[in-house]
Amino acid sequence: MGYYPMSSDSTVPSSAATVVVGAGAVGCSVAYHLSELGAENIVVVDQGPLPVTGGSSTHAPGIMFQTSPSKLMTKTAHYTSRLLSDAGVYDEVGGIEVARSEERMDFLQRRVEHATAYGLPDPQLLSPGEVSDHLPLVDEDEILGGYYSPTDGRVDGVAALQWYMEQSDADFYGHTTVTDLDVSGGEVTAVETDRGRIECGRCVLATNNWGYQTGQLAGLDLPIAPVQHQYAVTEPLDELADEAVAPRVDTADMEIPGDRSIADAMSQAPTRPVGRDQDHSLYFRTHGDALGLGSYNHEALPVDPRKMGGNTDERQASVREFTAEHWERATHPDRDTSPKQAFEELLPVTKDIDFATTENGIFVFTPDGMPVLGEPEAIDDLWTGLAIWWTHSGGYGKILAEWMETGVPKLPSGPVEVGGIHVDRFEPHAGSPDYFVDRGSTRYRQVYSIVEPGWQPDDHRALRRSPFYHHQQELDAEFTQSGGWEVPKWYDSNADLVDRYADQIPEREGWRGINRSPIQGAEHLHTREHVSMYDMTSFSSIVVEGADAAAFLQRMCTNDVDIDPGRVRYSLLCNEGGTALGDVTVVRLDTDEFLVTTGGGNSPGIHGGWLKDHAPETVSVTIEEGSRATVGLWGPKSRLLLQRVTDADVSAESFPYFSAKQIYVGDVPVLALRVSYVGELGWELWAPSEYGGRLWETLWEAGQDLDVRPMGSGALESMRLEKGYRLWGTDLDTDSDPFAAGLSFAVDMDTDFVGKDALADIQRDGPDSRLVPMTLDDATDAVLGGRPVLDDGSALGYVVAGDYGYSLGESIAYAYLPTDYAESGTSVQIRCEGTTYDATVRDEPLFDPGRSKILR
Repeated sequence: MGYYPMSSDSTVPSSAATVVVGAGAVGCSVAYHLSELGAENIVVVDQGPLPVTGGSSTHAPGIMFQTSPSKLMTKTAHYTSRLLSDAGVYDEVGGIEVARSEERMDFLQRRVEHATAYGLPDPQLLSPGEVSDHLPLVDEDEILGGYYSPTDGRVDGVAALQWYMEQSDADFYGHTTVTDLDVSGGEVTAVETDRGRIECGRCVLATNNWGYQTGQLAGLDLPIAPVQHQYAVTEPLDELADEAVAPRVDTADMEIPGDRSIADAMSQAPTRPVGRDQDHSLYFRTHGDALGLGSYNHEALPVDPRKMGGNTDERQASVREFTAEHWERATHPDRDTSPKQAFEELLPVTKDIDFATTENGIFVFTPDGMPVLGEPEAIDDLWTGLAIWWTHSGGYGKILAEWMETGVPKLPSGPVEVGGIHVDRFEPHAGSPDYFVDRGSTRYRQVYSIVEPGWQPDDHRALRRSPFYHHQQELDAEFTQSGGWEVPKWYDSNADLVDRYADQIPEREGWRGINRSPIQGAEHLHTREHVSMYDMTSFSSIVVEGADAAAFLQRMCTNDVDIDPGRVRYSLLCNEGGTALGDVTVVRLDTDEFLVTTGGGNSPGIHGGWLKDHAPETVSVTIEEGSRATVGLWGPKSRLLLQRVTDADVSAESFPYFSAKQIYVGDVPVLALRVSYVGELGWELWAPSEYGGRLWETLWEAGQDLDVRPMGSGALESMRLEKGYRLWGTDLDTDSDPFAAGLSFAVDMDTDFVGKDALADIQRDGPDSRLVPMTLDDATDAVLGGRPVLDDGSALGYVVAGDYGYSLGESIAYAYLPTDYAESGTSVQIRCEGTTYDATVRDEPLFDPGRSKILR
């Protein structure tokens, strides 16, 4: 093991079990964690010198703020800080985020709640005076307070890369440019470099700024957008004269591309907490006796992902020239103060200061702002670890290594949810550079913004429209975007229902009322009493057919899906560790033909990709994303409406719950499934997309005297929580097993399926936690996800989903709680938006436990 600068006449090994492309924070972390798991014959290559490669890992200031609304981002950040702290390359000086507005103080209270929920140690709100005690250069008259996380800090980039290389069993090769990825028969077989060809069993792309370009070598359109970001280091300050400390690593003899002063400045450690002024999109830290100032407070400066380029004698590849105009003028579309002015107000010592080092450093964003991990379904043995910064690099390297070696993505604390970071989560249009560069620029703009609940982008809209779209426009739908689809959240045409149900719809104020409407509650209550139509076109169907289709699905599904034609069964897909990859509805159409239905968003790529990747040659798997238009017809009058428009017998005796029939709705051929996601009598009606408009019109016209209404996704959420129906990616994902999730009925241990051995162990010992509903004792406020569930101030878990149950008249929250607290009647507290609520654990389902409504 070791690392090799590479001379002009040297070559790389001819073969390796694993080739990692990229020797920055992510590539080194993956190689280290693979080694820890016992993987052998690992080769890491990078186009730059080692360890200062010319990527963002060594021009970045290394600041690590761990708290995020995302549990996964918080957990990976904390793991990274502990790993690098133990390695001796992390400065645990703490981190402080200041508030210059009341809105930001509310935001910082949410910070405390998220940190408490996800287990970060000792999060605190500080007064202005307490902030200046920690950060005496801050003018306390400019702030209202701060949020303090004691284990935040800074990673020493060069020292960390050296530590990874020394501790790993991999061989590292610098000055080695990857020129091609050989893909044959749907799998990667070799990595071509300018130093020779490396035959490989698997390959990891950890190229971040060059992620799009390296993906293209394998024919993948990875939506990785490079964007410039400003950072400057002042000349030494008298106020910091006593703060100078010797760097961990002497870089004098290292080969460093471009401006050497950048790497030298970054090697100077902070001795005070790192800070953020998010109201002005700024952050700062000390560099020994100097001050480093970082700014997102400028218009987005994207870089063409196809033209990133490489190192030269004059330039580090991921650094562009500092653009003074973006420092001195207010160019950010949401900020009216320049970075220079805002820093001078917050840190008066910076007024008229000279800079010793400046840069426009490049790093990357995806359309949703989350990383890209995993093995794409299209290419076996090609793994991705992209759009990851120092803050989360250790954690994601660990997750990816576990995923590659064991099939179960996890941290030491247990399995983790990967639906939101999976490489296959992106919709088909996301690979367009016009799209992902624009969306990446939007994510850059939002880095320090207060993003409201339910926020929606306004660019690249109406990309995917169901056949019902023009009808929904006529009904004044309030659209949200999901996977590129325009999905109604509520319909303003239903505003009259608010008066009808006014006494059952609590007011929503403040943060919890943003991008919500009382119409959502009205649509919920109307559906319980009458009949509604819900657009399910963004959901996907997967056709599985062939001589071995039944045996294949039996192997992939946790439930017994060897059912009679015309029957429907709910099941889970699990990985080898027994945690849930997703939930699906399996419909047997014929002896050798099945339809598997799944949700929208990332479900088609992840769930469909999982099935395609595991299917034998005798089984065909076709993902029908967008090829069917689907209406959820739900409510106590749904049978009356459906019977009016079909000759088929839809009585309870002829068409029982969880069965399927091919019928005609008017002239439209429909696969009708007697299933309901809202706990009411109803059907899902799946038709070829070209018939969708007529399907909607037929139902709509026939149901006018029944007061048929359209229903949006807001009502769907509150209705499914009343029934305790799970939602993939929210209260069910790859960090939960079926028994903890309360889905033991969907596991048939008499069948043989992926993950069975792991589930047998969990079944024998019992889960450590259980997903349970709670209701607030004395409040009708809606509880938001990611908020801590407490027992006398100690965190037990966190809310995974919450809403008001309009039919129950109670506020509902779901959380995974330790089994000792999961019994009905247990008293707990939930903290949300600065208020602590008393709550009680309840049995589920909360609504219609005898299922009289759904089975009628």
